[in-house]
Amino acid sequence: MTLPVNTIICGDCLEVMKEWPDKCVDMALTSPPYGTLRDYNGYVFDFEGIANQLFRVIKKGGVLVWVVKDETVNGSESGESFRQALYFKSIGFNLHDTMIYSKNGVNFPAPNRYYDTFEYMFVFSKYKPVSVNLIEDRQNYWTGSVGSKNSGTCRQKNGEKKQRSESFKAEVKNTGRRWNIWSYCTGFNLSSKEKTAFEHPAIFPEDLAKDHIISWSNPDDIILDPMSGSGTTCKMAKLLGRRYIGVDISPAYCKIARERLEAVNTGVPVKEARKGQIPLFQDLKCSL
Repeated sequence: MTLPVNTIICGDCLEVMKEWPDKCVDMALTSPPYGTLRDYNGYVFDFEGIANQLFRVIKKGGVLVWVVKDETVNGSESGESFRQALYFKSIGFNLHDTMIYSKNGVNFPAPNRYYDTFEYMFVFSKYKPVSVNLIEDRQNYWTGSVGSKNSGTCRQKNGEKKQRSESFKAEVKNTGRRWNIWSYCTGFNLSSKEKTAFEHPAIFPEDLAKDHIISWSNPDDIILDPMSGSGTTCKMAKLLGRRYIGVDISPAYCKIARERLEAVNTGVPVKEARKGQIPLFQDLKCSL
């Protein structure tokens, strides 16, 4: 069958991906339901089934970015994120990098633990990644600094040898490769400027999606989000010149995603579009 691209598909991603050919997607970026932290209207999350389908449809050298967090149950973190990471490794993925998504917004923790300000971003690759465009925007604080280096020895008047040093200016770039902890401001008007996006309860920052898509793909690649929610991954893929496929089981969230993508086409904000200024995608279930 022909792989549908540049579309939002309303359906169970496990069943949808089963209809696709092997090795058809360049990169996947998604955030699954976090245990019972996310109420997804009673839908079942078959993690192992989804993981196996992702391994099948991602191309050799492709990358999967899995943004996940543990919930705390009866005073103990679930460890589900680690179990998921180990399962991905067991079916053939390499754990290319364990990254951290640091955020300014926090929930109030129990009085016996520190504030929780991060989530995991597991970067898996199907064999060696073929697209690596590492972002170099970290300020290098040593640029232009003065230090010293040894330049041989010299003999003192008393006949003893002494190490000679001379000043030098560091020859380094103004910016360097990022660390693997990425910090973003989150919350209303920060994760996204689109109020519509916050009709979904758990969006991640647009910049997070943008930075990963830049890092692990190239223009015209196919970017998949199998649990696309409000469509952030797809929106950023489109803005970056990639093709995209979003899948979500919720018709309401598919409608939000389609509206956000239509706003990219027209430049008209979703708020204005809903007033009838431009036509939007109809809220119909897509089929393959």
